[in-house]
Amino acid sequence: MLPKQERLKSSSEFSATYRLKKSVADSLLILYAGSEKKNPEDITKVGFVVSKKIHKRSTKRNRIKRLMRESYRQDRKNGDIPENIKWQTLIYLARAESIDKEYKDIYKSVVNLFNKAVRKFD
Repeated sequence: MLPKQERLKSSSEFSATYRLKKSVADSLLILYAGSEKKNPEDITKVGFVVSKKIHKRSTKRNRIKRLMRESYRQDRKNGDIPENIKWQTLIYLARAESIDKEYKDIYKSVVNLFNKAVRKFD
């Protein structure tokens, strides 16, 4: 689980990130990037969203959120996602195709989307 200070919780933070419309996508996930940090030492907050449109059962939605969260955590640990991310917030949003996917597929998607965002928004 991510530390409390790294979690995106308030709806105003989610709305502010969505409003910027800085996103990249693949077949499984969409990544929204927030505004750039003014102070590089600030912590980047991350949110994980799975809509009810994806699946009506909360157990399925929660499974995908757990997979996304663990993938992000492992990516940070392995160095695939650097410690000093330049954005204040990140939101990973699941697509319907991600319902029956394995951990390794979600892991690859999380890394690829982050790298795609770095290339696109630099």
